[in-house]
Amino acid sequence: MNAFYSPEENSIVFPAGILDGSFFKADRPSYLNYGAIGNVVGHEITHGFDDQGSQKDGEGNLVNWWDKETKKHFLEKAQCVIDEYSSYTMMVNNETLSVNGITTQGENIADIGGYKESYRAYIRLTAKHGEEPRLPGLPFTPRQLFWMSGASGWCSVSRPARQKNKILTDPHSPDKYRINGPFRNLPEFSQDWGCKVGSFMNPIKKCTVW
Repeated sequence: MNAFYSPEENSIVFPAGILDGSFFKADRPSYLNYGAIGNVVGHEITHGFDDQGSQKDGEGNLVNWWDKETKKHFLEKAQCVIDEYSSYTMMVNNETLSVNGITTQGENIADIGGYKESYRAYIRLTAKHGEEPRLPGLPFTPRQLFWMSGASGWCSVSRPARQKNKILTDPHSPDKYRINGPFRNLPEFSQDWGCKVGSFMNPIKKCTVW
């Protein structure tokens, strides 16, 4: 059910399995769908402009199509993401393991961009059609539920061996940082949740590429 981007074809694939259930339902409020499948769509689009996708043009050819100054700014912004995620650690069986900010940079750039693009798309939707009603019985605003819907996709439980293997070998960051990482870098999240400036989820220095 996992969606993916192919830089060789400059195409995105969304298997049918991801378009039903946890990520999308036609009868749900849009803020839940935008937070879940909307983020996935934005994530895959951003892969076209991450550290790997950016090396190929619209036809899938391995060629440097960037303006020199644009490439310089891209690398500076990507380095910010690398440095931030490299500072993240996880304790596994009393062993402190660090996230590899270099090997995970493409997915981290796509995670941040995915939420940013999906959130902005949802804001445009409400600007055109008005705010949606809240879910009954819950004290959360539609915008807060957007973030909760996105985060719920990464709720997981893993054995220590699996956690260690993922941190050491997976190009994706641990699930915890696929939530906290993007959210703390987007001012919209802090605005919607009232995060104090300088707190972990609202750092003064934020890293975004797109």
